[in-house]
Amino acid sequence: MAFKVKPFEEVLKYTKEMLDDALAPIRARSAKAKADMVSAKIEEQMLTLEREIHESCASKDLDFDNIIAKIDKYELAERKRNQITKLIGDLFPGKAR
Repeated sequence: MAFKVKPFEEVLKYTKEMLDDALAPIRARSAKAKADMVSAKIEEQMLTLEREIHESCASKDLDFDNIIAKIDKYELAERKRNQITKLIGDLFPGKAR
C-alpha cells in the first residue's frame, strides 16, 4: 500500500491534539518496549547474582557478609521485578508480555 499525501488544506485542519491522538498507539508500544527492557535487565541482574551467590557458597573460604550482601541485592532485584511486572500489567492491560 503506497502512502497517500493528504491535501494541504486537510493537513492544516489537524490540531496538535489530533496528531497526538494519532501517535498515541505508537508511543504506547514504545513505552511498553522500554518497560520490557527494564524488566529484562532486572532479570539478567538476578541471574548474575544467583550465579555469584552459588559461586560464593562453593568457595573454599566462605565470606558470609559477602554472601548475605549478594542475597540482599538479589531480593531487592526480585522485588523490583515484581513491581515492574505489576506496573506493566496495570499500565498496559491486555497486552501480552
